[in-house]
Amino acid sequence: MNQEQLKRMQSGKGFIAALDQSGGSTPKALKAYGISEDRYSNDEEMFVIIHEMRTRIIKSPAFHSKHILGAILFENTMDRYIDGQYTADFLWEKKGIVPFLKVDKGLAPLKDGVQVMKPIDGLDNLLKRANERNIFGTKMRSFIKEANAEGIKTVVQQQFDIAKQIAAAGLVPIIEPEVDIHAQDKAESERILKEEFFKHLAKLDENVKVMFKVSLPTEDNFYSDLIKDPHVVRVVALSGGYSQAEANKILARNHGMIASFSRALTEGLSANQTDEEFNAILGKSIEAIAEASNT
Repeated sequence: MNQEQLKRMQSGKGFIAALDQSGGSTPKALKAYGISEDRYSNDEEMFVIIHEMRTRIIKSPAFHSKHILGAILFENTMDRYIDGQYTADFLWEKKGIVPFLKVDKGLAPLKDGVQVMKPIDGLDNLLKRANERNIFGTKMRSFIKEANAEGIKTVVQQQFDIAKQIAAAGLVPIIEPEVDIHAQDKAESERILKEEFFKHLAKLDENVKVMFKVSLPTEDNFYSDLIKDPHVVRVVALSGGYSQAEANKILARNHGMIASFSRALTEGLSANQTDEEFNAILGKSIEAIAEASNT
């Protein structure tokens, strides 16, 4: 674990940019960026185009370490280059931004009100490659649709089991059990979820560090006690379907929590914009998200 990066993640100002759309979510991300599916004929062409979009974001003068602490990458992005350097090396060496890697393989079908992660085949090998590519931490997502205690317990158990494997490989895991923002019983799901977090945190070895990525909570400052736990590097929020403006508004009320937005970060960006237009819109978004994160 890079101690300089750990210190930055623990105490730095700013937020984490989620640039980790995977195979399933890439077409949607490209469509929002103004590139329709008829512009590419296979996955490789699609991944080349999304890497061009991510490169444009990362190289933008608006994308800098004053406001951005870290960036989450998709595996395909980790293996690609920006100006002759692996993406993670470019982020850290040129931009001072800490690189993370999305490691999950998507969600299993809904059961007991939740979607656990599909098995992550070849995880040990992926973590080995992540270390070789100078990745600091990982991210993995589950999904909670209703306040089913058994389902939520299963989600958290799976997240911590894999998190321990990731920590043993020298990386910092981001545990992400997203709660559906449209669920009628969202607050109850969050109550059960936090209770499970603390049960598992209490069993961790003293030196294990983790992060949490959660939906913006129903009750303001609901995760303030989680933020203070000695195992926890940072608690970050996903935008979860809120517009950027609404997500920022809720985030600003949650002191100590920072953003890790994906769709809300790239809102308004288009392939057809000039660099000047693109950088201006991205810069405005980054400043607004950073401001909401620094409360």
